[in-house]
Amino acid sequence: MPTIAIYNSISGSGTGQTFFESHVLPFISQISSIHSTSHPGHAGELVLDALEQTPISEKLTVILCSGDGTLHEIINHLSSSKHKGTRADAPPPEIRLVLVPCGTANALYSSLFPPKHPKDIETVEYKLQSVKSYLKGTHLVPLTLAITTLSPPPNDKKSRPKAIASSVVVSTSLHALILHTSESLRPSIPDLSRFKVAAAQSIHKWYSSQLKLFPIASLGYVQIYDPSTNSFVPHPDDDPDLDSIVDVAGPFAYFLSTVNVDRLEPMFRITPLAKDITPSEATCDVMLIKPFSSPTVSMDTEETRQAFVATSTAVLQAVYQNGTHINLRYNENGEVTTEGDGPLIVEYVRCGGWEWIPDDIDDDAHLICCDGAISTIEKGGRAVCVAATPQANAGFLVHA
Repeated sequence: MPTIAIYNSISGSGTGQTFFESHVLPFISQISSIHSTSHPGHAGELVLDALEQTPISEKLTVILCSGDGTLHEIINHLSSSKHKGTRADAPPPEIRLVLVPCGTANALYSSLFPPKHPKDIETVEYKLQSVKSYLKGTHLVPLTLAITTLSPPPNDKKSRPKAIASSVVVSTSLHALILHTSESLRPSIPDLSRFKVAAAQSIHKWYSSQLKLFPIASLGYVQIYDPSTNSFVPHPDDDPDLDSIVDVAGPFAYFLSTVNVDRLEPMFRITPLAKDITPSEATCDVMLIKPFSSPTVSMDTEETRQAFVATSTAVLQAVYQNGTHINLRYNENGEVTTEGDGPLIVEYVRCGGWEWIPDDIDDDAHLICCDGAISTIEKGGRAVCVAATPQANAGFLVHA
């Protein structure tokens, strides 16, 4: 089975090459070729070239020393490229991944290998767990993909829809704006703390959009988490007359959807039920915050938005406490509590996919983040995201 190694020398703190040469290469002798990425999208080109040289009867293994963004580039390059030669008419390939976390957040890796303590992520032992799984050859985890289609306005006959595949997160609202803002902070704040700085700059904003939630294929309805029973139940707004599509009214303070992961940073456990109540098929775990769910919020004003910052901050702080934000409620005064039976602050939804149609006058609501890459929905356009089940003997599998 051919094996190639790729390291991204600028991912995270830029230690990918050094870590690979010092700690990975001594363990693995059967490597067909070793590559360093030199430009955006290069990792995808390297994997496609290796795949074209791999016999159809064999699997390609990729040792990837990078972050989630490099894997995102590989998935999308292979998804959009046409195979040549003997691969042209062959079934979709299976690519096996050995992850070495050398990025900034390493969401997929830390979800597969949850650290017990923040200091664990800096140790060599922690970073080599996927490598050790590969050497044992015992456990492969198939990746679900979230396919997001960005469509132009219906009357735009020139633009074409754009499809983006993600293996970690698709988001709008605050999370997308944080990622967008954090890139300008990267030179001065290269570590994870830049996300908190970016969050502080935007946490007062709300986002205007229409949202539709699509049912889970096997169930025929959308699910929502009920903390009182610690289980997913049918969404109360399910409408069988509308094919069980759930319409959700804005504005939104937060909207985020994940696949494969329960966290976006080693200790930032944003969708904890992805691991605690594992889905039985390809689904999106969605977390959303609607300010109007508060018993004390009835108008969208600058004063109300500023007052709601305390609520959003409490939620994000609880995310770092092993995902306890999913149990937070409002009391009758609109304050955050874990007691009583007041409205839940966070709506945790499990669905087959969703549609986001941002209000034309809200520029920030048009930003969409796919595994850290920021795109913009055209005015009058929309984004539709669906979870895709990997085909048998095809797709991306991770040694975990």
